[in-house]
Amino acid sequence: MIDLSTLDFTKGGGLVTVVVQDAATGAVLMVAHADREALERTVATGAMHFRSRSRGPWMKGETSGNVQRVVSLSADCDGDAVLARVDPAGPACHTGMVSCFGPDALAPDALAVLARTIAARASADDGVTPERPSYTKRLMADRNLRLKKIGEEAAEVVVAFADGGRGRAAEEGRDLLFHLLVRLQVGGV
Repeated sequence: MIDLSTLDFTKGGGLVTVVVQDAATGAVLMVAHADREALERTVATGAMHFRSRSRGPWMKGETSGNVQRVVSLSADCDGDAVLARVDPAGPACHTGMVSCFGPDALAPDALAVLARTIAARASADDGVTPERPSYTKRLMADRNLRLKKIGEEAAEVVVAFADGGRGRAAEEGRDLLFHLLVRLQVGGV
């Protein structure tokens, strides 16, 4: 998960900054601090623990129930900050807001949302019959169709950039991104 020996706790007086991000949406939920002990507890329990500069050690959700389950922990390049990607069980902010940075911080990562939708459709029993599969499932099942559509959409993007307006370029770009994400899903990327 994370090698704590790569962190530099001395720069921050025994603490590192922890940026907490929703692993599903990419939204930044909060910023806090942790010492080595808090991160050791985090790794051991799978739930976020911190060190408050005024209150001491604490576990997110210990009293509110809004626990943050760890998906991944990553150190920054100089070891004085950690990115914690979490699955939150409720709001991160003490005010009851999902994010300490307000609603503007919750704008979804459109590509991540689309990729999750494609993955869900790949595994879903959507009631579509094998004789009439959904377009997404047809693409996933037919290598040649996937490759043909990627080439076709790429050419349409080039034409839209050359002589189309912004609207057409956006439409063709969306089509290309969709087909690329389907191919990436099929390839397990």
